[in-house]
Amino acid sequence: MLTSRLRLMPKSIVLLFAGVLFVGFQSGCRQAPTAAPDTRAQDEQAIRDTEAQWVKAFATKEPAKAAAFYADDAASMLPDTPLMTGRQAIIEGMKPELGDKNFSLVFAPTKVEIAQSGEMAYSQGRFEYTTTDAKTGKRVGQAGNYVEVYRKQADGTWKVEEDIATEETPLKELKSEK
Repeated sequence: MLTSRLRLMPKSIVLLFAGVLFVGFQSGCRQAPTAAPDTRAQDEQAIRDTEAQWVKAFATKEPAKAAAFYADDAASMLPDTPLMTGRQAIIEGMKPELGDKNFSLVFAPTKVEIAQSGEMAYSQGRFEYTTTDAKTGKRVGQAGNYVEVYRKQADGTWKVEEDIATEETPLKELKSEK
């Protein structure tokens, strides 16, 4: 009786039914793709640690060391300074400031956010900057805020793509250090 029914079914329906069974069987045998581990907490700490090391690099007053935290194609937008694009331009832009006997830059993030993809991140924080006033020769300082945009590198390190700072207070004369 079953064979007589099968003879009556058109071949296309039999083939369709067999194909559906095959696809169903194949999809049931596949393992679901595993999701990449969520490393955002570790990445946040890595960026916080990177910024702490960056402050130490600025303290050396060596432009190449301070600029090592930037990506090759990074851009730096700082108050009263022309846009600097590319690590080499940033190094050149740093030379006069880092050569100043009164130069000091201290900053720390108050917020770090990592993209869910784990490829991009940003930090936001405050900075304090000290230099010498070109007109008066006196020690001056200012405070402000910053945003750093990071991209994760192939080796797992984070490099700054965009460096943006805004001044909260204008440069003002500081009391001499004793």
